[in-house]
Amino acid sequence: MEIPKPSDADKEHFRSVLPTNPEVVVKPMFGNLGAFVNGNMFAGLFGPTIGIRLSKADRAELESTERTLPFGPAERPMGDYVGLPEMWNEEGDGDVARERFWVAKAFRYVSELPPKEPKSRPAKK
Repeated sequence: MEIPKPSDADKEHFRSVLPTNPEVVVKPMFGNLGAFVNGNMFAGLFGPTIGIRLSKADRAELESTERTLPFGPAERPMGDYVGLPEMWNEEGDGDVARERFWVAKAFRYVSELPPKEPKSRPAKK
């Protein structure tokens, strides 16, 4: 399974479309980035593609009106996530306002989910 690496510009762009909220936590994930709220990921970066987690209704709306992408490895895309259209991320022609709108929707949806409990680690022997 090949995991694409985002460029520094991709990482900067990803951070620029995230909500300005102290609850947003950005963490590295397999050479990419994930944005979390209450321990749950609401947006991720996979190479140049931004993926978001939406309610079923919001996801259906986005997929019916835009050219969305699978999010994650081609062999095993992440089922609850949808990749935003890459043309929104193109320099000069991009639509950052639309990206921010959908990323904010993902943040609101995921922030209402139960907080993720941290995994307990086995005691060292």
